[in-house]
Amino acid sequence: MGVLDGRKALVTGAGRGIGAAVAEGLAAEGATVMVSDAGVAVDGSGHDAGPAESVAAAINERGGKAFSDTTDITDFAACEELISRVASTLGGFDIMVNAAGILRDNMIFKMSEQDFDTVVSVHLKGTFNLSRHAATWWRENRGGQYRLINFTSMSGLHGAPSQPNYAAAKMGIVGLTYSCANALAGYGVRSNAIAPIAGTRMTQGIKGGGSLDYSAENKRLAPENVVPPVIYLASEQSEWLNRRIIFAGNGRISLMTNPVFEREIVSASGTWDVPTAFAEIEASFKGSVSPNIFDKPPAG
Repeated sequence: MGVLDGRKALVTGAGRGIGAAVAEGLAAEGATVMVSDAGVAVDGSGHDAGPAESVAAAINERGGKAFSDTTDITDFAACEELISRVASTLGGFDIMVNAAGILRDNMIFKMSEQDFDTVVSVHLKGTFNLSRHAATWWRENRGGQYRLINFTSMSGLHGAPSQPNYAAAKMGIVGLTYSCANALAGYGVRSNAIAPIAGTRMTQGIKGGGSLDYSAENKRLAPENVVPPVIYLASEQSEWLNRRIIFAGNGRISLMTNPVFEREIVSASGTWDVPTAFAEIEASFKGSVSPNIFDKPPAG
């Protein structure tokens, strides 16, 4: 008996890396899984049905139940058709995991419009497309224990300097996750985000210095270590948890704090003049802000 017996899941980006580990983990706990992956390269180019088919076949060979799909998640209409097909093929639809993504890294002063738009389209618009149509299906089929699980990133939460497109998309996913949590709770949906850390093909270029060892030999950063909290969020037991971010990987599962007011100054009159605002901001805020490691001129 698995903790997800009888539940039906769609996982995007499930042909490789974290998405594949999530699909396999959900299936191992009894879920029927639609493995969706367009089989693109890291930069989003190409198309290959092989990765999704391979993961689905591996799940079925181990006694689980899975189907493969290669929908382009940037296509709004195609995503609507996918949700309908998931519900009919799997016999229901309980869990939406948005894990698909690509990379086109560059510094903000070198990034092309196309590279920005393409990354945002896959991560943010793709997550919206599937969340939108999943929400419609859940609203029309009330009474379930539904779960929306989106993947954000520490790159967005911290602001990776060479990933302005990826960081913007991942922070956009946080806002989308919060909005869905507030809008869909009454329909039985719980909406949360995972901020993972793991060694995948998307981290192969990270090396040297004080960075983590993302090689396949470092089992602490294996994609499988991200999976347990995803399974928990996908289960009916997580009904109490909504509108939060969970960090997962490197031996840690962490509940992150939602944005809160750290310090505040209040005008008794309800208005501010500029000199007073300057003085109060520095007096109240300045001492609480730690230096940013990037707040210095670049070398060269």
